[in-house]
Amino acid sequence: MKKTLLVFAALMAMGAAQAQSDTLKKIKDSASVTMGVRESSGALSLTLGDGKYVGYHVELCQRALADVQKLLGLPKLDIKYQAVTSQNRIPLVQNGTVDIECGSTTNNAARQKDVSFAVTTYVEEVRIAVKGSSGITSIAQLGGKSVATTTGTTSVQLLRKHERANGVNFNEVFGKDHADSFLLLESGRADAFVMDGQILAGNIAKSKAPADFKIVGEVLSVEPIAIMMRKDDPAFKKAIDASLTAMMKSGEIAKIYDKWFMQPIPPSNTRVGLPVSDATKAAWTNPNDKPAEDYAKK
Repeated sequence: MKKTLLVFAALMAMGAAQAQSDTLKKIKDSASVTMGVRESSGALSLTLGDGKYVGYHVELCQRALADVQKLLGLPKLDIKYQAVTSQNRIPLVQNGTVDIECGSTTNNAARQKDVSFAVTTYVEEVRIAVKGSSGITSIAQLGGKSVATTTGTTSVQLLRKHERANGVNFNEVFGKDHADSFLLLESGRADAFVMDGQILAGNIAKSKAPADFKIVGEVLSVEPIAIMMRKDDPAFKKAIDASLTAMMKSGEIAKIYDKWFMQPIPPSNTRVGLPVSDATKAAWTNPNDKPAEDYAKK
């Protein structure tokens, strides 16, 4: 009897997982979808307050979901926004709380075991931000310093693995989100902030004194950033990929990029000022969902 109950429970769990992975059906049945967003991921995803979220990845997701709405023949689609963090973004996608995560998540081999990624829409370079007055210009000068990063990210691990970090001992301090990590640098509680370059640039642009900060040092990693979805849901991934690929082929994605990275953006109407990189252009030209490990091989 006990074995029968265990088998029944396992079958029920499998059925629930399969139902959860059919995101298109879930969206059609409810006429709603939940988008995971970040509050301070630079120009990729940020909050304006009062439950409003904007940014490059937020807009790409909104447009892709509009195409999903047409695909499903829905007269209306209610997009709900759920703020996520580096720590909880993957669990919230896995358990069905979030249907599509539109923040600043690196597509890597480890994460591909738990979730799926759409085609790469942004290729990031991990760098270091410091105060200009610090005199820090390279990894070698971080010895004995405090280095901030955001809990749940891989940035400090990348720093420690870098060939020029050999023998460099520094203290780690953690922010709960990117804004909190930047505040550690801004307030002097950290000497450097290690993170994706556009997140650094975005937080510097929004700061009280942008001219006081610099992005310096060696590129720690080149990483594909992508929109995240539940694993084993090929129909939903196919729909999102098709929409994003169409934007790449038409040149629309370049216009959206320019809007968020080269033009003044809310809430302070400052410019991130980060021209599209050759690596990002290459990802648009040949749409793919290759993990970061493939980039490291080059």
